[in-house]
Amino acid sequence: MMLRRLAGGLAWLAISAVPAFAADPEVLYRGATLIDVEHGLGRSHIAILTRGDRIEAVGPALAPPAGATVVDVDGLYVTPGLVNSHEHLATPPNRPYAEAMMRRDLYGGITTVRDMADDLRQLADIARASRVGEIPGPDLYYAALMAGPEFFEDPRTHAVTQGDVAGQTPWMQAVTETTDMPLAVARAAGTGATAIKIYADLPADLVAKITAEAHRQGLKVWAHAAVFPASPAEVLDAGVDTVSHTCMLAYQASETMPRAYHHRAGVEEAKFATGVDPAVGRLFERIHDKGVVLDATLWVYAEMSRDYAADPKGPAPYCSEALAARLTHAAWQAGDILSTGTDGFSPASDPWPALDAEMALLQDEAHIPAADVLRAATVGGALATGQTDIGTIEPGKLANLVFTREDPLRDVRAFRSVVLTVKRGQDYWRRDFRPVTAAEAKGAE
Repeated sequence: MMLRRLAGGLAWLAISAVPAFAADPEVLYRGATLIDVEHGLGRSHIAILTRGDRIEAVGPALAPPAGATVVDVDGLYVTPGLVNSHEHLATPPNRPYAEAMMRRDLYGGITTVRDMADDLRQLADIARASRVGEIPGPDLYYAALMAGPEFFEDPRTHAVTQGDVAGQTPWMQAVTETTDMPLAVARAAGTGATAIKIYADLPADLVAKITAEAHRQGLKVWAHAAVFPASPAEVLDAGVDTVSHTCMLAYQASETMPRAYHHRAGVEEAKFATGVDPAVGRLFERIHDKGVVLDATLWVYAEMSRDYAADPKGPAPYCSEALAARLTHAAWQAGDILSTGTDGFSPASDPWPALDAEMALLQDEAHIPAADVLRAATVGGALATGQTDIGTIEPGKLANLVFTREDPLRDVRAFRSVVLTVKRGQDYWRRDFRPVTAAEAKGAE
């Protein structure tokens, strides 16, 4: 009898412990000018209704449902959440710094980041923490890296595989002709990665084999524009989804393709003295025809130029900032899909993320209209990450929104006037932003 009563009591406790979930909250953001990023147009006095983490409705005359919270955003401009399509948050792993950069990104309007290979042990954890709201930060989508064995002499690969062997971990794999490709890709997928990053020191046939197997297993393929010795044309022939670093495309005009990433001369800039070399021009046409996303990363070329100017005894950049901007402009003219990646972070003392500078470079140096830069930072970013529920403001998409005081269609520097970022339906007011502290930045710069 006692056992029967005890069992019944435990059953009651199990049932009563199931939480009663409240209905998803509804919020009406009313009065902003909505920026239609697909067409480069503004629509004034628009209301956006969100339910939980999704957009429920968008229109000029929406009445708030009973019980909904109303947020007055009259006079502000609203765009989809921004995407930084090239960051490295854990090379080397430094949890306080990574969380600080994520916080700064989010309060600066960035709701999604494409992380281009790191120590995925740490990255997976901070991605989960951000996704469930334990820490403020963008959603992270990340890649596991594959390269030829020679690349794993790079000290960065040892920093992100500490405690293991560089080239032999699921997130940093050395690939050769004898690699069991289905197993290698499956190991990479097991890290939580949504893509394979093809980095360096691989011939064309292996780039193609990796790409085919990754696609067969449902992963995207994000590649350097030149993989050495695989040329840019061979990378595109492999069927990759995105290519990074505009200036790497210029190697298509070189007399000899460098054999390896760490053994390469600079691009032959003299061939671009009077315009875009025809071989590279044909690449832009192929990028357009194949629907490949070009992750331009002008910011990193500007950084290399500044570093070299400060220390001319250091390594010379493989490509000038000016040529990178000219080639990116040519890509835009060809109709290529661009995304906005930085491949680095602005100084910790800067209250704004490096993506602001990347957008300004695209606008001012590559001479791309503000509307098209904004499209690259939203629609292009969604395509680069492979996510279909971000990039635009429409019912069913994630409630990722950025409200600014200034009009981003006039100047992309408007994102330095962010008032409010909404990520997955959660408000992050700029007034609550906590700047990066010295302790968080320690050892990272």
